[in-house]
Amino acid sequence: MGLAYNVYLNSKRIYGCKVCKTHLADHDEIISRNFRGQHGKAYLFNSVVNVQQGEAGERNMTTGRHVVRDVSCRQCKEVVGWKYDRAYESTEKYKEGKYILEQEQLCQVS
Repeated sequence: MGLAYNVYLNSKRIYGCKVCKTHLADHDEIISRNFRGQHGKAYLFNSVVNVQQGEAGERNMTTGRHVVRDVSCRQCKEVVGWKYDRAYESTEKYKEGKYILEQEQLCQVS
């Protein structure tokens, strides 16, 4: 499989893993701040880096049923949010392929 190298973002505002400070997302990739996770406030991101994805599974969420998978920091394995694989409601389709990162699991790296 080879070595997995971390991606280092070059941006004014970078969100990192609260535990190990590994870069996870660029502030400019935020689509919405109007989300809630298990630990409170959460952000919807267009893309993230340095994460591992868990197995996909169906979950009933506030906005309906979705197929999601947990995402963990690649460095320390801490679960930092989830990825939307599929939304059953047509009004929720915009979330497909997007990521939720929970504010409580993040820190600002720069």
